[in-house]
Amino acid sequence: MERIKIVKALVVATALPMLYLADVAPEASLGLILVPEAHAIVGAPLTPLSVAGVARRTTVRAASAAANTAATSQQQAATAQQQQATAQQQAATAQQQAATAQQQQAAAARPAGAPAVGTVVNALPAGCAPATRSGVEYQNCGGVYYRAAFQGNNLVYVVQ
Repeated sequence: MERIKIVKALVVATALPMLYLADVAPEASLGLILVPEAHAIVGAPLTPLSVAGVARRTTVRAASAAANTAATSQQQAATAQQQQATAQQQAATAQQQAATAQQQQAAAARPAGAPAVGTVVNALPAGCAPATRSGVEYQNCGGVYYRAAFQGNNLVYVVQ
């Protein structure tokens, strides 16, 4: 019984490769040939040298290159926007510093003992002279400028 199993396995082991290698050929002497001619079909879509395969690979490569280029240009645009925002912030900071410097200069130019800007007084000190700047009438009292304003129904002067 054991011997029959071995013979069957041996027959199958030799017959299977023969089925792959053998080909029916009526012109052959026994009607069978062991190694048929290889017929490569160049041009079939999945063969390495086919026109369709080359076109497919070229399209895939071009598409991935275009995607990489698009991603790079998006990153460059985002970087440019960040740089522009940073420049605007720096310009705003510079303007604030310039305004602070002007206020400090104006405070230093005021005479000692002068009231602070925005102080409201009911009457002007003695020795004030009218002065017009940019179409607005002020009172110059020893280097301190006052502007007339109403507080309710009362005439008051605001230090400018």
